[in-house]
Amino acid sequence: MSSSATLHLLCGKAGAGKSTLAAVLAERHKAVLIAEDIWLMRHYGPMKSFDDYKTCSQRAKTVVGPLVVNLLGLGQNVVLDYPANTRSSRLWLRSLAESAGVQHLLHHLATPDEVCLERIEQRNIERPEGSYHLTKGDFDYVSSFFEAPGDDEGFRMETHAPA
Repeated sequence: MSSSATLHLLCGKAGAGKSTLAAVLAERHKAVLIAEDIWLMRHYGPMKSFDDYKTCSQRAKTVVGPLVVNLLGLGQNVVLDYPANTRSSRLWLRSLAESAGVQHLLHHLATPDEVCLERIEQRNIERPEGSYHLTKGDFDYVSSFFEAPGDDEGFRMETHAPA
């Protein structure tokens, strides 16, 4: 490793607490926090469909990826609040740490669906920046793509259970 910086990644279903944990990690590790939901909202406005999200997310990665590699290369810790929820997304995220020659740490939020849905209900009321109104149907659809991380993926990993 060329630097002591760490790239912190987050894996968990909608409502699992990824953004909340990301803010805590950023403060704890004096890290730059890059939150996909906020970036997408500020650059593209509200997403009208899941396909819109996928298209805009791909576009944003062409900017965010090199930025993250540069920050890490400068020795800056980074918390990337992007969903590391599939093997393919985790491959891209890990490639950023590898390109910068730094370590990565995957934070897996093992939050039960019932808790996620309760949090989503509350978030739908509070609507923090970058959040979207989600229904149970939306949660079920997005969760159908979720792949829990496996030991064979080569991540340093911490699992977080809900408090």
